[in-house]
Amino acid sequence: MNGLYKLRSFLADFHPIVHSLIVGTVFARAASSMSMPFLAIYLGKHTDMSPVLIGLTIGAGSLAGSVGGFVGGTLSDLFGRKRVMLIALYVWAFVFLGFALGKSTLLFLLLNILSGLCRSIYEPVSQALMADVTEPEKRFRVFSLRYTAINLGVAVGPLLGAALALHGGALPFLVTAFVYFVYAVLLQVLLRCFGIKQIEGQKKERITFRGAWQAIAGDGAFRYFIAGGILAQISYSQMSVTLSQFVSGKFADGIKLFAVLMTVNAITVILLQLPVARWSEKRSPLRSIAVGSVFFALGNIGYAYSSNWWMFIGSMVLFSIGEILCFPASSVFVDRLAPEGMRGTYFGAQSFINVGSFIGPALGGFFLEEYGGSTLFVVVALISLVSIGFYTSGQRRFEASRMQLAAKEELPS
Repeated sequence: MNGLYKLRSFLADFHPIVHSLIVGTVFARAASSMSMPFLAIYLGKHTDMSPVLIGLTIGAGSLAGSVGGFVGGTLSDLFGRKRVMLIALYVWAFVFLGFALGKSTLLFLLLNILSGLCRSIYEPVSQALMADVTEPEKRFRVFSLRYTAINLGVAVGPLLGAALALHGGALPFLVTAFVYFVYAVLLQVLLRCFGIKQIEGQKKERITFRGAWQAIAGDGAFRYFIAGGILAQISYSQMSVTLSQFVSGKFADGIKLFAVLMTVNAITVILLQLPVARWSEKRSPLRSIAVGSVFFALGNIGYAYSSNWWMFIGSMVLFSIGEILCFPASSVFVDRLAPEGMRGTYFGAQSFINVGSFIGPALGGFFLEEYGGSTLFVVVALISLVSIGFYTSGQRRFEASRMQLAAKEELPS
């Protein structure tokens, strides 16, 4: 009975659309994770593309995504979350169908650009919608639940993808296309049932792309946030790129160790997300990000000086706690910076921090080759700590602007 009461209380805490988006995120991420990690292998086996072309094709999606978020977020403020999200999901479904059926190099390049755009449009707009229908004091928990859902999907997806790939190279892409299409149809029905149009009708002003760009470009607090986010991404990106090279060079069975580390990361995030979220809810987003950045630094320093599997595993746990603290808190930070009526624009513009995901692997590869892994991970640990200063400056700018606005409102008209 107690468990049933807790379940009912949990369901009552958030708008039904929040629950729909969180459950949908599990299936959507599992579906994309069963296909996209195998895209390079698939292209190598089923096309005559060179490794360089395959790399450029896959990288094009990330590059498109770094700017697509701003476009999608602004469109959602202009035309509504529902319309923009559904278009992105339906197009995404046909993108995966294209991966399964396509043959030409140009087509695969265009499909991956579209995939990056769809992801960068759907994800910030869904975050903005979650914030729209959730009380401010509950938003950290919502973003934490969303992040847990992402990790559940990512933990399950690659295993399903590997199993499906045994029955045919294109099968994972066909299944992903089907899952995204069904999710889009169900979400369209749910959005209609729960009256999202009424919520979207509460926006107080119309904006233009030019006005949206001027707003975020002129927001000093947001610029500091983006700078801090880029530095954080430089540090975080080492986990999936240079860490694998470092451990495989350090141990004879380093590839197995890296697989174990990825599993430890997923399990840590899933198990500790809610307890850490309860702690973070009572603190400011800046404090959560600062503490999380310290854990990132500790994890990276641990990698630098680890000499056996258990030390690497312990370092990954520390690094994962930093991930749990930073990512949901960053979403809350953006939510607080966003002016009324521009939440979609700001969540979309958050994708600019992905510049760090481009810089990080190149920088990491340089340090790994020239100075070794220990130096690399000490450097990125320092970068994590430096990012705290940018986030702090952004918070101070934000507080100063709020005080100025409050002072103006108190002046007699």
